[in-house]
Amino acid sequence: MSGWATQPGLRTVQGQIEAGLAGILHSHPPTPVLTVAGRTDAGVHATGQVAHFDLNPDQADGLVRIARGKGRPPTPLAVMVQRRLSGILVTQPEIVIKSSVLAPPGFDARFSALYRRYEYRIADSVVGHDPLQRFRTTWHGFALDVDAMDAAAATLIGLHDFATYCKPRPGATTIRTLQEFRWRRDPDGVLVASVQADAFCHSMVRALVGACVAVGEGRLAGDRLVDLRIERARTSEFKVMPAQGLALLEVGYPADELLALRARETRARRELIDDVE
Repeated sequence: MSGWATQPGLRTVQGQIEAGLAGILHSHPPTPVLTVAGRTDAGVHATGQVAHFDLNPDQADGLVRIARGKGRPPTPLAVMVQRRLSGILVTQPEIVIKSSVLAPPGFDARFSALYRRYEYRIADSVVGHDPLQRFRTTWHGFALDVDAMDAAAATLIGLHDFATYCKPRPGATTIRTLQEFRWRRDPDGVLVASVQADAFCHSMVRALVGACVAVGEGRLAGDRLVDLRIERARTSEFKVMPAQGLALLEVGYPADELLALRARETRARRELIDDVE
Protein backbone atom coordinates (compact mmCIF):
# COMPACT_ATOMS: atom_id res chain seq x y z
CA MET A 1 0.00 0.00 0.00
CA SER A 2 1.53 3.29 -1.15
CA GLY A 3 0.31 5.58 1.63
CA TRP A 4 -2.93 7.51 1.87
CA ALA A 5 -3.10 9.91 -1.07
CA THR A 6 -4.30 8.80 -4.50
CA GLN A 7 -1.42 8.22 -6.93
CA PRO A 8 -1.77 7.07 -10.55
CA GLY A 9 -0.97 3.39 -10.97
CA LEU A 10 -0.46 2.74 -7.23
CA ARG A 11 -2.63 1.16 -4.54
CA THR A 12 -3.37 3.75 -1.87
CA VAL A 13 -5.85 3.93 0.99
CA GLN A 14 -7.71 6.90 -0.50
CA GLY A 15 -7.72 5.31 -3.94
CA GLN A 16 -9.16 2.02 -2.70
CA ILE A 17 -11.87 3.64 -0.57
CA GLU A 18 -12.89 6.01 -3.36
CA ALA A 19 -13.01 3.05 -5.74
CA GLY A 20 -15.34 1.36 -3.27
CA LEU A 21 -17.52 4.46 -3.18
CA ALA A 22 -17.58 4.50 -6.97
CA GLY A 23 -18.84 0.92 -6.88
CA ILE A 24 -21.70 1.47 -4.45
CA LEU A 25 -22.66 4.79 -6.09
CA HIS A 26 -22.26 3.74 -9.72
CA SER A 27 -25.88 4.72 -10.45
CA HIS A 28 -25.46 8.13 -8.82
CA PRO A 29 -22.26 9.84 -10.05
CA PRO A 30 -19.98 11.67 -9.41
CA THR A 31 -17.83 9.70 -6.96
CA PRO A 32 -17.22 11.63 -3.72
CA VAL A 33 -13.66 12.70 -2.90
CA LEU A 34 -12.32 11.92 0.57
CA THR A 35 -10.89 14.62 2.84
CA VAL A 36 -8.58 13.17 5.49
CA ALA A 37 -7.23 14.39 8.83
CA GLY A 38 -3.63 13.31 8.11
CA ARG A 39 -2.19 12.10 4.80
CA THR A 40 0.13 9.32 5.93
CA ASP A 41 3.11 8.16 3.86
CA ALA A 42 3.74 4.60 2.68
CA GLY A 43 4.70 2.37 5.60
CA VAL A 44 2.95 4.54 8.21
CA HIS A 45 0.01 2.95 10.00
CA ALA A 46 -3.13 4.70 11.19
CA THR A 47 -5.44 3.21 13.81
CA GLY A 48 -7.28 6.48 14.47
CA GLN A 49 -7.56 8.06 11.03
CA VAL A 50 -10.58 10.27 10.26
CA ALA A 51 -11.93 11.17 6.81
CA HIS A 52 -15.12 12.66 5.45
CA PHE A 53 -16.95 12.87 2.14
CA ASP A 54 -20.06 14.68 0.96
CA LEU A 55 -23.11 13.03 -0.60
CA ASN A 56 -25.76 14.78 -2.62
CA PRO A 57 -29.43 13.95 -1.87
CA ASP A 58 -29.71 11.42 -4.73
CA GLN A 59 -26.65 9.55 -3.52
CA ALA A 60 -27.89 9.47 0.06
CA ASP A 61 -31.31 8.20 -1.04
CA GLY A 62 -29.69 5.58 -3.24
CA LEU A 63 -27.71 4.15 -0.35
CA VAL A 64 -30.57 3.83 2.12
CA ARG A 65 -32.35 0.54 1.68
CA ILE A 66 -35.77 -0.21 3.13
CA ALA A 67 -35.39 -3.27 5.32
CA ARG A 68 -37.65 -6.18 4.49
CA GLY A 69 -40.52 -6.91 6.83
CA LYS A 70 -43.66 -5.05 7.68
CA GLY A 71 -43.15 -1.99 9.80
CA ARG A 72 -39.35 -2.17 9.88
CA PRO A 73 -37.55 1.19 9.55
CA PRO A 74 -34.98 1.92 6.84
CA THR A 75 -31.34 1.22 7.61
CA PRO A 76 -29.62 4.45 8.75
CA LEU A 77 -27.40 6.03 6.12
CA ALA A 78 -24.20 5.87 8.22
CA VAL A 79 -24.76 2.18 8.93
CA MET A 80 -25.37 1.47 5.25
CA VAL A 81 -22.23 3.32 4.17
CA GLN A 82 -20.04 1.31 6.54
CA ARG A 83 -21.76 -1.96 5.63
CA ARG A 84 -21.48 -1.46 1.88
CA LEU A 85 -17.91 -0.14 1.93
CA SER A 86 -16.74 -2.90 4.28
CA GLY A 87 -18.23 -5.48 1.95
CA ILE A 88 -16.23 -4.13 -0.98
CA LEU A 89 -13.02 -3.58 0.98
CA VAL A 90 -12.99 -7.13 2.37
CA THR A 91 -10.45 -7.90 -0.38
CA GLN A 92 -8.19 -5.09 0.89
CA PRO A 93 -6.94 -6.44 4.25
CA GLU A 94 -4.86 -3.32 4.98
CA ILE A 95 -8.01 -1.17 5.21
CA VAL A 96 -10.73 -1.39 7.85
CA ILE A 97 -13.67 1.00 8.20
CA LYS A 98 -14.02 1.05 12.00
CA SER A 99 -17.07 3.32 12.16
CA SER A 100 -19.24 5.62 10.09
CA VAL A 101 -21.35 8.51 11.38
CA LEU A 102 -23.20 11.47 9.92
CA ALA A 103 -20.92 14.48 10.37
CA PRO A 104 -22.26 17.46 12.34
CA PRO A 105 -22.75 20.72 10.43
CA GLY A 106 -19.45 22.49 9.74
CA PHE A 107 -17.29 19.39 10.22
CA ASP A 108 -14.10 19.10 8.17
CA ALA A 109 -11.85 16.11 8.89
CA ARG A 110 -8.74 18.15 8.17
CA PHE A 111 -9.38 21.74 9.16
CA SER A 112 -11.67 21.14 12.16
CA ALA A 113 -9.05 19.05 13.97
CA LEU A 114 -7.50 20.37 17.18
CA TYR A 115 -4.66 17.85 17.25
CA ARG A 116 -3.14 14.70 15.76
CA ARG A 117 -1.41 12.18 18.02
CA TYR A 118 1.22 9.79 16.69
CA GLU A 119 3.24 6.99 18.25
CA TYR A 120 6.66 5.77 17.17
CA ARG A 121 8.03 2.41 18.38
CA ILE A 122 11.70 1.41 18.49
CA ALA A 123 13.18 -1.90 19.61
CA ASP A 124 16.83 -1.31 20.58
CA SER A 125 19.52 -3.77 21.65
CA VAL A 126 18.23 -3.64 25.23
CA VAL A 127 15.00 -5.40 24.30
CA GLY A 128 16.01 -7.17 21.09
CA HIS A 129 14.23 -7.56 17.77
CA ASP A 130 10.90 -9.35 17.38
CA PRO A 131 10.36 -10.22 13.68
CA LEU A 132 6.60 -10.49 14.25
CA GLN A 133 6.55 -6.76 15.07
CA ARG A 134 8.65 -5.67 12.09
CA PHE A 135 5.80 -3.76 10.40
CA ARG A 136 4.99 -1.65 13.46
CA THR A 137 8.33 -1.38 15.27
CA THR A 138 11.67 -0.12 13.96
CA TRP A 139 14.76 -2.10 14.92
CA HIS A 140 17.76 -0.13 16.19
CA GLY A 141 20.97 -2.05 16.86
CA PHE A 142 22.29 0.10 19.71
CA ALA A 143 21.16 0.71 23.29
CA LEU A 144 19.29 4.00 23.69
CA ASP A 145 19.07 6.24 26.77
CA VAL A 146 15.32 6.82 27.09
CA ASP A 147 15.69 9.39 29.87
CA ALA A 148 18.02 11.57 27.77
CA MET A 149 15.64 11.24 24.82
CA ASP A 150 12.64 12.24 26.93
CA ALA A 151 14.45 15.28 28.34
CA ALA A 152 15.53 16.39 24.87
CA ALA A 153 12.03 15.94 23.46
CA ALA A 154 10.56 18.22 26.13
CA THR A 155 12.71 21.14 24.94
CA LEU A 156 10.88 21.24 21.59
CA ILE A 157 7.33 21.58 22.92
CA GLY A 158 5.51 24.79 21.99
CA LEU A 159 4.67 26.98 19.00
CA HIS A 160 7.75 27.10 16.77
CA ASP A 161 9.01 27.05 13.23
CA PHE A 162 10.00 23.40 12.71
CA ALA A 163 11.70 23.90 9.33
CA THR A 164 14.72 21.91 10.57
CA TYR A 165 12.48 18.93 11.23
CA CYS A 166 10.31 19.09 8.09
CA LYS A 167 10.82 18.14 4.48
CA PRO A 168 10.42 21.47 2.66
CA ARG A 169 7.48 22.07 0.34
CA PRO A 170 7.22 25.22 -1.78
CA GLY A 171 4.95 27.80 -0.18
CA ALA A 172 3.96 25.58 2.77
CA THR A 173 4.36 26.81 6.33
CA THR A 174 6.48 24.86 8.82
CA ILE A 175 5.07 26.63 11.90
CA ARG A 176 3.39 24.14 14.22
CA THR A 177 2.36 23.84 17.86
CA LEU A 178 4.00 20.74 19.31
CA GLN A 179 1.67 19.95 22.21
CA GLU A 180 3.30 16.79 23.55
CA PHE A 181 6.54 14.92 22.92
CA ARG A 182 7.68 12.28 25.39
CA TRP A 183 9.47 8.93 25.51
CA ARG A 184 8.95 5.82 27.62
CA ARG A 185 9.60 2.09 27.52
CA ASP A 186 6.51 -0.11 27.35
CA PRO A 187 6.22 -3.24 29.54
CA ASP A 188 8.14 -5.24 26.91
CA GLY A 189 11.00 -2.74 26.87
CA VAL A 190 10.19 -1.19 23.49
CA LEU A 191 10.83 2.55 23.32
CA VAL A 192 7.65 4.47 22.53
CA ALA A 193 7.45 8.13 21.53
CA SER A 194 4.14 9.94 21.95
CA VAL A 195 3.99 12.99 19.69
CA GLN A 196 1.01 15.35 19.49
CA ALA A 197 0.61 18.63 17.59
CA ASP A 198 -2.08 20.77 16.04
CA ALA A 199 -0.75 19.50 12.69
CA PHE A 200 2.43 18.02 11.23
CA CYS A 201 4.38 18.89 8.12
CA HIS A 202 5.99 16.30 5.85
CA SER A 203 8.29 13.83 7.72
CA MET A 204 8.16 15.95 10.89
CA VAL A 205 7.49 13.13 13.38
CA ARG A 206 10.17 10.90 11.91
CA ALA A 207 12.70 13.75 11.96
CA LEU A 208 11.88 14.60 15.59
CA VAL A 209 12.29 10.95 16.50
CA GLY A 210 15.56 10.74 14.59
CA ALA A 211 16.97 13.71 16.49
CA CYS A 212 16.06 12.07 19.80
CA VAL A 213 17.62 8.78 18.70
CA ALA A 214 20.89 10.65 18.06
CA VAL A 215 20.62 11.99 21.62
CA GLY A 216 19.87 8.52 22.97
CA GLU A 217 22.98 7.16 21.26
CA GLY A 218 25.11 9.92 22.74
CA ARG A 219 25.97 11.38 19.34
CA LEU A 220 24.04 14.61 19.91
CA ALA A 221 23.68 16.73 23.04
CA GLY A 222 20.08 17.12 24.20
CA ASP A 223 20.19 20.92 24.18
CA ARG A 224 21.39 20.86 20.57
CA LEU A 225 17.83 20.08 19.41
CA VAL A 226 16.69 23.60 20.28
CA ASP A 227 19.70 25.15 18.52
CA LEU A 228 18.91 23.14 15.39
CA ARG A 229 15.28 24.27 15.52
CA ILE A 230 16.32 27.91 15.79
CA GLU A 231 18.67 27.52 12.81
CA ARG A 232 15.70 26.42 10.67
CA ALA A 233 17.84 24.49 8.20
CA ARG A 234 18.02 20.82 7.28
CA THR A 235 21.00 19.10 8.87
CA SER A 236 23.02 15.88 8.70
CA GLU A 237 23.42 15.74 12.49
CA PHE A 238 20.56 13.25 12.74
CA LYS A 239 18.70 10.90 10.39
CA VAL A 240 15.00 10.84 9.58
CA MET A 241 13.69 7.52 10.89
CA PRO A 242 11.96 4.91 8.67
CA ALA A 243 8.19 4.94 8.22
CA GLN A 244 7.87 1.53 9.90
CA GLY A 245 7.27 2.18 13.56
CA LEU A 246 5.03 5.21 13.08
CA ALA A 247 1.27 5.15 13.59
CA LEU A 248 -1.44 7.82 13.75
CA LEU A 249 -3.42 6.97 16.88
CA GLU A 250 -5.91 9.77 17.37
CA VAL A 251 -7.36 12.93 15.86
CA GLY A 252 -9.08 15.32 18.26
CA TYR A 253 -11.95 17.70 17.48
CA PRO A 254 -13.80 20.42 19.41
CA ALA A 255 -17.46 20.28 20.43
CA ASP A 256 -19.92 20.08 17.53
CA GLU A 257 -20.94 23.73 17.80
CA LEU A 258 -17.29 24.81 17.40
CA LEU A 259 -16.39 22.67 14.38
CA ALA A 260 -17.17 25.26 11.71
CA LEU A 261 -15.37 28.03 13.61
CA ARG A 262 -12.30 25.85 14.07
CA ALA A 263 -12.25 25.01 10.35
CA ARG A 264 -12.49 28.69 9.38
CA GLU A 265 -9.72 29.68 11.78
CA THR A 266 -7.41 26.91 10.59
CA ARG A 267 -7.94 27.74 6.92
CA ALA A 268 -7.27 31.41 7.59
CA ARG A 269 -3.98 30.67 9.35
CA ARG A 270 -2.67 27.78 7.29
CA GLU A 271 -4.32 27.59 3.91
CA LEU A 272 -1.20 25.90 2.52
CA ILE A 273 -0.78 23.42 5.37
CA ASP A 274 0.18 19.85 4.45
CA ASP A 275 -0.68 17.26 7.12
CA VAL A 276 1.61 14.51 5.93
CA GLU A 277 3.67 11.91 7.75
